[in-house]
Amino acid sequence: SDSSADSWSDYGSRGNVGTALGRAVPDGNVLLPDIFHTDHLFFYERFSTYQDYILADCKASEVKQFIAEYLEKVLEPSGWQAIWRTDVFQVVVGVVDVDYSALKAIVQLSDPFLCESRDSSFTLECMQELLELKQYQILLQELWVVYDESGEFDQTALAVEHVRFFYRWIWRTWDEEEEDEFDYFVRCVEPRLRLHYDILEHRVPSGLVADYQNLLTQCEELYEKFLNVRNSISTSDSDSEVENVSMVEGLKLYEEVEHLKQKLKLIENPQLRYVFGYRKYGSLQAKGLRTTGAKVIHVVPLTIAAHQLRLLMRDKLTPESYGEDVQVQFHNDPLTAVSACYEGDTVIIFPGHYVVDGVFCIADSVELEGFGLPDDIVIENQGKGDNFFDCTGANVRISGLKLVQHDAVEGILNIHHGKTTLENCVLQCETTGITVRMSAELVMKNSDLYGAKGAGVEVYPGSTCTLLHNGIHHCKEGILIKSFLDEHYDVPKITMVNNVIHNNEGYGVVLVRPGPSEVKDASAQTTKGEDVKTEENELHELLMMGLFCTTVVTFLLFPALGNTQPSQSGDETQPTQCVEEVRQEQQPECVTDELERYERAGTSGQTEGNCEIANELGATAAKKSKMPKKRLSELGITEADENFMSQDMFVSVEGNQFKWNGKGSFGTFVF
Repeated sequence: SDSSADSWSDYGSRGNVGTALGRAVPDGNVLLPDIFHTDHLFFYERFSTYQDYILADCKASEVKQFIAEYLEKVLEPSGWQAIWRTDVFQVVVGVVDVDYSALKAIVQLSDPFLCESRDSSFTLECMQELLELKQYQILLQELWVVYDESGEFDQTALAVEHVRFFYRWIWRTWDEEEEDEFDYFVRCVEPRLRLHYDILEHRVPSGLVADYQNLLTQCEELYEKFLNVRNSISTSDSDSEVENVSMVEGLKLYEEVEHLKQKLKLIENPQLRYVFGYRKYGSLQAKGLRTTGAKVIHVVPLTIAAHQLRLLMRDKLTPESYGEDVQVQFHNDPLTAVSACYEGDTVIIFPGHYVVDGVFCIADSVELEGFGLPDDIVIENQGKGDNFFDCTGANVRISGLKLVQHDAVEGILNIHHGKTTLENCVLQCETTGITVRMSAELVMKNSDLYGAKGAGVEVYPGSTCTLLHNGIHHCKEGILIKSFLDEHYDVPKITMVNNVIHNNEGYGVVLVRPGPSEVKDASAQTTKGEDVKTEENELHELLMMGLFCTTVVTFLLFPALGNTQPSQSGDETQPTQCVEEVRQEQQPECVTDELERYERAGTSGQTEGNCEIANELGATAAKKSKMPKKRLSELGITEADENFMSQDMFVSVEGNQFKWNGKGSFGTFVF
């Protein structure tokens, strides 16, 4: 664009002299005139236009009417030219009138005739016949307004762009059948618009984008089949066998379409897309053992000095370590070495700065080991990508390396399955740090993690996370623990011993969990006159309509209940005042057991965060006991022991130091 983007959404510029929009040269034939450059508007420009000028609070069935009313206000009815584009040709037409209610322009071919096509069959006579068949009416979204310097047609170009974008990226063929009691903009337009720009700005993993596109295509195809079956069923009361079969088929198609629509909504929801909609690791297949049964040591780089080879032979390639028949392969870079690994292989990386463009996909039990100090063995990610390390192996070990991430969408290390041990490593993050998915296990020892724009360590339900003697600092949050639908998922099992969590923008440790009160609110909204829904539909509706939506966002900081002065002699300190005050409240037995660990721990230094975690365990158990058990039973959710949070989640929390975190040591994110 030749001017600032702010002027693109200036709807009061009809009388201005000169255009405020840029120009673009059409692809292909240079004989075609330039067009207005309007396809790169910012998110807030499209958002405000759809919300304030076009759709407002309309219902799904009113969308076309609202768009027509908007076009009547801003679209010039005639006197402008456009390029009519299809998959096979481009032709210049002049607009002589607009049918606003049909969202179509009445056009005629330009003089002189200007056309570009894949073959020479689209002559003047052919195009004239085609227009006659269409009664000279063309959908507005198929027109690109020809550039005009006067500024008279700026609003026309913008209006056509907004209509085109809406029907290409926002509108779905099934939207008109959505229930009209919901605001269409809030329910459909905003989440789809945000997802579109998240994809454009590389904030969504490419695997998830592919999943979304595939689901959308499947849903459109099935919905078209459903419409055909529904239209084929007679409106009469006949009870023929053919119509009965069609009704059964139609019902089956309808259920499949609804299932796909709910999957699409999950991906469109930024809070839910990664929890329910994304299973990228399914494509990672383990190679297993070699057919010969041999194990290989992969050495990086391809060429090493003689003294390095002697050190390698002395320290690593001994018969006691790997046996007499061990094979050694040399590689130029770590990514090539990891890609060549089979089950049980080892990669030894010598000092150097290795810049790689790709993802480390580790699906077998493989060990990556730096031969030297971590700061001397740097693996840096170059170029935009989803993530850096993907681990699904049963027993993966990474040690003695420094990992540096740039321009990523996901975290520096994603553990989807199996156990990954990280020891004596330095992780310089870009987005999220380490993500421990459901059923995965992380053991992190003596490592340093910093720089994440999200959480340093993100722990999902059903996972196991052991953090021993680590530093986690200068991230948005230190550790983020997710507990969705407490009774529906296994809680993560977390061990935190002697970690230093400091200088994070938010909290040192954040627990994300749903508020029990929201289940009550959802129950209260059910009137006596409503039909009883099935358990599956009830749960599904809550998932879609607000149980997981961020309707209540509360950050609770649990202040320390007392202070502990470190023992100058270094002897084991006595139980702190905060532990004693927590003990005075009526805590479940499991919390008492947890607190006894604090008495046994040598907690010299700052123990504020450990006390807060203990306090939160008791508070969570107390809140859980108030959740209406009858309602949970109706939802098909198995009742859980009211103390499971304090029994199972924190296996051991002792000796940790929390310093200079922006919002405090421990917080809860309730949604």
